[in-house]
This record gives sequence, C-alpha cells and structure tokens, in this order.
Amino acid sequence: MLDRLYLPFLALAALAAVALSLVWPQGLGDRSPEPFGHTPVQRTPEMQAAMKREHEASMRRVEEAREAVRNLQNQAIAPSQ
Repeated sequence: MLDRLYLPFLALAALAAVALSLVWPQGLGDRSPEPFGHTPVQRTPEMQAAMKREHEASMRRVEEAREAVRNLQNQAIAPSQ
C-alpha cells in the first residue's frame, strides 16, 4: 500500500529536480541553455587574464623553489671553502 503513494511521489520529485536544474543558475562551468544562461565568470577576458597571471606567478615560484633545492644539493655535494 505504501508503494502506491511513495513511487508516484518519487517520480514527481525526480521531475521537479530535472525542471529545477533547467532554470537554476549555473555555476562557473559551461553556459546553460540560451534562455537561462549567462557567460560563465571564468570565460570573461578579465578572469582569463587574471588566471594567466596567477599561473605564470605560480610557475615562477615553482622554478625558484627548484633552483633553491638545486643550490642546496650542490652545496651539500661540493661545499665551498
């Protein structure tokens, strides 16, 4: 008897979830379908430039850290007097 109430309610909840996903604002990923979507924040030119600057700064820091490790290893192998 409980299935007669539970399963239709479950189907209605699933349909409501699908309908809600069509109109709810998308996150930072791909654009939603045309009537609902907007340009994602990460695709704007300003954000692209900021992400590129952040990536370049990160790569610079990584290279500086690697160079520091190389210098320490070189000093450990052949200490200067």
